Amino acid sequence: MTELSVTCKLLLVEDIESEAQLVTKHLRRVSGWRFIIDHCDRLTPGLERASDERYDVILLDLNLPDGAGLEVCQRMRKSAPQTPIIVLTNQTSAELGTKALREGAQDYLIKREVDGPTLGRAIRYAIERFRVDKALRESEQRYALAVSGANDGIWDWEIREDEVYFSSRWKGILGYSDGEIADQVREWFERVDQRDRERFNEALNQHLEGRTQYFECEYRMMTKGGDVRWVSTRGVAIKDEVGTALRMAGSMTDITRRKQTEARLLHEAMHDALTGLPNRILFMDRLDLILRRFRRDPSKLFAVLFFDLDRFKHINDSLGHAVGDELLAQVASRILGCLRPGDTLARLGGDEFGIVLNDIAGPSDPIYVVERVQEALALEFEIEAHTVYTSASIGIAVSSEIYRAPDEMLRDADIAMYRAKSAGQATYAVFDTYMHDQAMFQHRLETDLRRALDKGEFEIYYQPIVDLRSERVEGFEALLRWHHPSRGLVMPEEFIGVVEDTSLVAPIGWWVIEHACHQLAVWQRLFPGVPPLTMSVNVSGRLFLTDDMAKRIAALLEDCGLAPNSLRLEITERVVMDHGDLVLSTLADLRDLGVELHVDDFGTGYSSLSYLQRFRYDTLKIDRSFIQTMSDKIDSSAIVEAIITLSATLGMKVVAEGVETADQVRRLRAMHCPSAQGYWYSRPMHQDAVSDYLRVGGHLTTEVSTFVAH
Repeated sequence: MTELSVTCKLLLVEDIESEAQLVTKHLRRVSGWRFIIDHCDRLTPGLERASDERYDVILLDLNLPDGAGLEVCQRMRKSAPQTPIIVLTNQTSAELGTKALREGAQDYLIKREVDGPTLGRAIRYAIERFRVDKALRESEQRYALAVSGANDGIWDWEIREDEVYFSSRWKGILGYSDGEIADQVREWFERVDQRDRERFNEALNQHLEGRTQYFECEYRMMTKGGDVRWVSTRGVAIKDEVGTALRMAGSMTDITRRKQTEARLLHEAMHDALTGLPNRILFMDRLDLILRRFRRDPSKLFAVLFFDLDRFKHINDSLGHAVGDELLAQVASRILGCLRPGDTLARLGGDEFGIVLNDIAGPSDPIYVVERVQEALALEFEIEAHTVYTSASIGIAVSSEIYRAPDEMLRDADIAMYRAKSAGQATYAVFDTYMHDQAMFQHRLETDLRRALDKGEFEIYYQPIVDLRSERVEGFEALLRWHHPSRGLVMPEEFIGVVEDTSLVAPIGWWVIEHACHQLAVWQRLFPGVPPLTMSVNVSGRLFLTDDMAKRIAALLEDCGLAPNSLRLEITERVVMDHGDLVLSTLADLRDLGVELHVDDFGTGYSSLSYLQRFRYDTLKIDRSFIQTMSDKIDSSAIVEAIITLSATLGMKVVAEGVETADQVRRLRAMHCPSAQGYWYSRPMHQDAVSDYLRVGGHLTTEVSTFVAH
């Protein structure tokens, strides 16, 4: 600019003629400059000239007849935004000068202090600063345009002054407009979600202290509307020569959608789709956390409940999977209502559920929860026009120092559940070490059972069924025995329950039916009679769930040369209650075939007359518990007589089980009970003993029965 000799076009807005002349005089003394001066003594014409023509600089008085103060500067800046303005006034207010500069003036000069060199220097500097400012503004505009077009919010923190710049996008992410957030860093930090502040501060401090190359953190922030948004912030600090952070700048990106997607995928991986409950993975994770806490602080007691739904398979098979699924969903909802917010209910698979009861006061607390759960499940469920009932057998394991892993505790709760099931439906059991020993014993037993069938360790014993009027043997009941290689003879009550719970139930069940039928065929040929001897076989309900059972029975009877009514299949009341369409179809096929169907242990289960009406059975077998108490203080004679009368009314036969005394025989005869079996007549016999006995004649007297029994 010092070499500038071109004309400088200048607008002077001054209402006092003498002062205008003085300014003109000073300008003529500026070396190297030639000024073309346009003079206006009012603001209005000055604004018009500034708007219509292009000037290199404007000298502006702030005290004019038609305008005064900062308004003059503001209006001139609006009319000539591309021209540098120098305020030339007699007002010596520093505050006014500062405000004028903020309004866009390049300089603020006091008239009486101005001479030629001062004024020339001010004009040169004003033009140069204006050029630099213009370039800076254009650069900032390009930067602002780039920032506004980006998805990221920009921040720039002057650490020493504790002032910060937030871009519009930064504020917009949080739902604010430009004027709603002050240029203070607290506006940022105080909006960080409380859950993430510790992590946020740690990441920030690590970078400011030089322990990380960049500041990076994902965290939640509160929006203007009170919502929470996830953001990812990245920045870098500028430091002085001793490593003190002076300034830090970076970006903030809205990652809420990504986090929601991650959360949804994680939720789907950790939750059951049908019920919305935690699945086994999440359940075990939470159980592991609470077990670790207990090991640190044994006063933090907790318990695990494990259960499945009684008769769920019957509901699924008879009413369909859609009803079964809806039942599971409604069960989950009901049980949640029995728990506290800190407890965890999970669907572990199928109809199996687990509960973690957090912070219990003692071992009795889980029992109260179990009782609430069972009360809730006892209420009917309305599903697709069906009224459904269910219950749960629940196992309980209470926190103990013996547990080192979550699966150990769930295992023991599972063991307790099976103990509860063995006691009946809608019950519970608390795990103890005896149960663990029993479970290990059962495991070994199951292993031995899987080997027993292949190694021929099973054997069938036969107990006579006697006509009470003639005391002649009508037939036999086939009873399974197991000759264990080390334990000797094992009775059914010790292993049948294990067989029922495993895949062995079908092969062992068919083995008994086939051997019993072949043996009966032998005896019928050797000891013909009218009517011929019969064979009763206990059959697991699971065999009725195969659609080829009747065909297989028919083929077996034909192979053995047996009349169908020679075979009596005995099923328990529970199987009767659990009739699904497939079971009823199989029973109907067996009846068409001519096989007799007997209800075993009648009176000890549900004893639902509606189920006896639903399908006609041939015989009711009165459970031994009623026979053995006919002479006790609590005399069951009335119950026995009622069952005999019911059978006669329904056109069914009766067999009394567990007859052991002459008095029981006398009472049964008086009630016109047609048939009986029990130790009074004979213990179960090996097939060779039966053959010997039948050769005697098959007519049991007291002497003969005593001989056979021993």
